[in-house]
Amino acid sequence: MNEKFERLVERAEQLIARIESVLPQPLGAPDWSASIAWRYRKRSSGHGTLEPVRHVGAMRLADLKEIDPQKEKIERNTQQFVQGKPANNVLLTGARGTGKSSLIKACLNAYAGEGLRLIEVDKADLTDLPDIVDVVSDRPEKFIVFCDDLSFEDGEPGYKALKSILDGSVAAATPNVLIYATSNRRHLLPEYMADNLTYTHTEDGEVHPGEVVEEKISLSERFGLWVSFYPFSQQEYLTIVAQWLLSFGVPTQAIEEARPEALVWALERGSRSGRVAYQFARDYAGRHSG
Repeated sequence: MNEKFERLVERAEQLIARIESVLPQPLGAPDWSASIAWRYRKRSSGHGTLEPVRHVGAMRLADLKEIDPQKEKIERNTQQFVQGKPANNVLLTGARGTGKSSLIKACLNAYAGEGLRLIEVDKADLTDLPDIVDVVSDRPEKFIVFCDDLSFEDGEPGYKALKSILDGSVAAATPNVLIYATSNRRHLLPEYMADNLTYTHTEDGEVHPGEVVEEKISLSERFGLWVSFYPFSQQEYLTIVAQWLLSFGVPTQAIEEARPEALVWALERGSRSGRVAYQFARDYAGRHSG
């Protein structure tokens, strides 16, 4: 009888162990010395982990040209944050390839020595942000939670989760965490012609947005700092090309000679963005290297 009971207990313990292995586990702290940046990843089993970024891009603030006003705002806010002063969550919006994500990475490299760290979180995982905040809340470092290319469709769960966090919930009140997000959409949600039908007019001619429009605006305005980026002019594009060619060791004379090719490259790509300038510089430097 005792032997049967012991076997039954053993099988029950094995079953419990198997069930526990597939249940979501609390987020554990990583080896914080492994990197200055981490990615939050969620496995199919539901387990969330913070994975170190082994090779962080060596982007410098000085590498970013023709966005000096935007650079000044982001760097000032980041410096305040690192120094323990009041600072804002940041939304960077505007034209693609103009340096939004690069600027955040450059700030990370500039202030990593002063304790700045970065955690990249996909929008689908924003609902887990309170767990991430809990893990870092007692750390001495300052953490930027980075959401790249952020936009939502109507009804996505991450939208309400982020809105709640930005409102100043208990989970987001940790002084060593800020959210930096980039987006091509000013208000992070799709905007439709039908939304305009919800506007109302008062007798004296004032225009008031309806509930649909207010809902779309309400998330983006919860970011304390908005920084807008704009398409580059031809001259600005050529300046960025020259800077990248110089960084790849291309001689000054060759940089001047590369201008026509750089313009044709942009024309073929249909864009004069900083990303296109960087891609041209890599191609040109590779073709003309000794």
